[in-house]
Amino acid sequence: YKRITPAIRLFLPVKAYQSYRALQQINDNNFKEELMSNTNSKTIFVQVIERPTRKCLLTRAKTAHKYFKYSEEAGCDVWNVLLSVKEALYEPVGMWLPKNLIPAGTSEYVQGVELPLNYDKPIPAGYELITLPPCTMMVFQGEPYDDEKFCEAIGEVWDHLETFKPELYGYKWAPEAAPRFQLAPIGSRGYIEARPVEKV
Repeated sequence: YKRITPAIRLFLPVKAYQSYRALQQINDNNFKEELMSNTNSKTIFVQVIERPTRKCLLTRAKTAHKYFKYSEEAGCDVWNVLLSVKEALYEPVGMWLPKNLIPAGTSEYVQGVELPLNYDKPIPAGYELITLPPCTMMVFQGEPYDDEKFCEAIGEVWDHLETFKPELYGYKWAPEAAPRFQLAPIGSRGYIEARPVEKV
C-alpha cells in the first residue's frame, strides 16, 4: 500500500454515518420547501478560474439528478474513497455532467475528484477515470452559515444563479463545456458551486 497507494474506502465514523442517515430522512418536497422559503438577500462572492486538461476519478449512479438520490443509489462510501486519493488536484466534488459525458443508463449527477493527467494508480472497482478538457469556471460562494441550515444556504446561491447574468462581465453560460460542480457544504466557508462559462 505504501508503494502504490491506491484509492481505498476510509473508515466512516459512527457520527458521520448517523448524520448521513439523518439527511436521507429529508424528502425532496421538504428540501424544495426549505430552498423556496429563503427570502433574505445575502452576499455571494464570485470569481472566475481556469481549469487545465485533467483526469477525473468518478463513480456514477443510474438516475440521480442531485445529491440525495445519488446517495441512495451509490451509497455513502464514495466520498471517503475520493478523499483517500492523495494525488487529487482539489477536494472531491459533486458534479452535474454535460450530456456528452453521460453514457446511456447512467446519472447526470456523480461524485468525483480531479487528478493530474499522468495519474496512473489502480482504479477502484465501480469507478472510472475520464479526461476533462480545459475550461473556464465561474465560482459562486455564499456567506458562512450554521451547518443545520445548509438547505437555506444552497437555496441562497441557487436563487442568485437564477438571475445572475454573466454577460455583464464578458462571459456566457457554457453548460456543455464542463461539469457544473458543488463542494461539500461546510458552514464555516459557505456553500460553493461552480458553473462553466465562455468568453463572449
